[in-house]
Amino acid sequence: MADEGAKTAEHNPRVAIKVMILKDGKVLLGMRKKPFAQGQYEFPGGHLEHMESFEECAIREAREECGIEIEDVNFQCLANVRKYRPRHYVHIGLIADWKSGVPKLLEPDNNEDWDWYDLDHLPTPLFEPCAIIIDSYLTGNNYYVL
Repeated sequence: MADEGAKTAEHNPRVAIKVMILKDGKVLLGMRKKPFAQGQYEFPGGHLEHMESFEECAIREAREECGIEIEDVNFQCLANVRKYRPRHYVHIGLIADWKSGVPKLLEPDNNEDWDWYDLDHLPTPLFEPCAIIIDSYLTGNNYYVL
């Protein structure tokens, strides 16, 4: 019975937040080291915790992953991402302004160094949820089903 419960939990959609942080026309990205989508560039973010607001999650993740403070956190887009099967995520894309701090690598098992990139010269490949947030920012679309 324990195996059945683990299988059910594994196949339930999870909620994740990614936050595009802007500073002087640039965005903060780091390369993933995580087992799936390894080698792809992503924004700070992670799983939404129980009773946490979207904004609280984005602020917490920016602190935990990068050691920076952000402000003016706003909704950008929503995506139903099934590209990385068997994982299924509801991704909530947020946008925020950098407030203070120099990005540091605080979770070296998850990412390589963080750096600021010009929107016209982004590194590739981009983690799909982050590509969606950028597309949303540039086009105004806010709902994606992949």
